[in-house]
Amino acid sequence: MKILITGAGGMVGSHMIDYFYDSPTCKVIGTFYKPTIDIEEIKNKADLIECDIRYFKRVYEIISDFTPNVIFHLAAQSYPTISWVRPQETIETNVIGTVNLFEAIKLKRKNDITYDPIVIVACSSAEYGFIKEEEVPIKEERNLLPLHPYGVSKVAQDLLTYQYYRNFGIKGIRARIFNTTGPRKRNDVCADFTLRTVKIEKVIIPPILRVGNLKTKRAITDVRDLVKALVLLSKKGRYGEAYNISGSKVYQMEEIVNIIRKCIKTNFTIEVDKNLLRPTDEPIIYGDSSKLIKDTGWRQEYSLENTIKDMIQYWKGKF
Repeated sequence: MKILITGAGGMVGSHMIDYFYDSPTCKVIGTFYKPTIDIEEIKNKADLIECDIRYFKRVYEIISDFTPNVIFHLAAQSYPTISWVRPQETIETNVIGTVNLFEAIKLKRKNDITYDPIVIVACSSAEYGFIKEEEVPIKEERNLLPLHPYGVSKVAQDLLTYQYYRNFGIKGIRARIFNTTGPRKRNDVCADFTLRTVKIEKVIIPPILRVGNLKTKRAITDVRDLVKALVLLSKKGRYGEAYNISGSKVYQMEEIVNIIRKCIKTNFTIEVDKNLLRPTDEPIIYGDSSKLIKDTGWRQEYSLENTIKDMIQYWKGKF
């Protein structure tokens, strides 16, 4: 089986490369552009190709030459905060990039009617927008009312996947991914907290952990559990459908700090940094994954405690 992973230079894509590494039945190609991980960590695990998905010609060349059976479309500008500063880049990468992928498949199928890949598109819980505590866990039927350009771009990816399936029969599946973390993650609460506490332990920075709003609540999934969910969707998911992928347990941010305290040897104090407070910070993000579980049999294997320990060990290896 031939597998294409777009966005292999991101946290999720790199773990997907890890998942298929050593598989005797899979030939894997990963694309990357402006990687957010250390690309050296995966460069010997798959064939990596630099590709800016905003440009159709390059995307079509890869699809036409490699003809993947399964495509995990993970390439994106994936940070909501950056989308406020660079909305044009976010829309071009996430929306135009997705159109380019589906159009490349469509053109390849025009020239080869036997070509019929499965496409798993990484969508986001950011599509749902502001969520009240009494509304959780959120189901797939909830209205999509995103709060930032990133969320808007993910709605577009989501609906494009549905549209290309309904109009052209391209076997797309929409994976609405909730908060996910793990080794190699950057710029989320778990990554920032674990990185800074490792720096505190190694006396690189003072023993002060600067934080934002510690009262918000998030259901958190380990990236390795997410990868298994995406693989299961490629095998058992229903084409055209949307699936939430969410952790089953909700954590308040201060609980994450307490877990980290148990994992490192150095004491630290907490200081609220106003620069880390967001103007529209959802009080809770928690999705209902029952549809995913029913259709694929997915289950979580990693607790947040295990995830945090692995993230701390990962950062320690960087110093």
